[in-house]
Amino acid sequence: MPAPYAIMAEFETPADILQAAERVRENGYRHWDVFTPFPIHGMDSAMGIKNSIVGWFSFIGGCTGYTTGMLMIFFMNDVSYPIVIGGKPMFSPFGAFPPSYELTILFGAFGALLGMLFLNRLPRLHHPLLKNGRFAKVSYDRFFVVIESSDPKYSEKETRRLLETIGSKHIELVEE
Repeated sequence: MPAPYAIMAEFETPADILQAAERVRENGYRHWDVFTPFPIHGMDSAMGIKNSIVGWFSFIGGCTGYTTGMLMIFFMNDVSYPIVIGGKPMFSPFGAFPPSYELTILFGAFGALLGMLFLNRLPRLHHPLLKNGRFAKVSYDRFFVVIESSDPKYSEKETRRLLETIGSKHIELVEE
């Protein structure tokens, strides 16, 4: 028999799902998510979600790109192929700025992309919710709260009771 992955609760309106998210957070669950067909204003605060750290990945990538550009030009001009032309210095940060700037943009973009993939645990080739037929309704008019069985506070009976008291129209156990 497959292991349970989560309990999925269905709601009909954005107000219902917003209230449900607040109640689930207040009850101390940590491994849960909300699925909606469109963004709902206030959902991040209702779920207790803080700002993403993807920006730091982008910042570190940009700093790495700038440093790489400066070092690349320095080694090309001063170490690998030193040619004195008209008494100019072997390295000038003004001349090295354009390639450094371009590498800052490139590495910053790669940092943001790789950081997002890492934080979202992607690529994930299989997700148990995708084989659930009822979950497909999230793409046009239904709202779902999914509480994972890996949550330290998870108890099938207690979690189901919480979702019933919140006002879920349909509660279903999703198997791995």
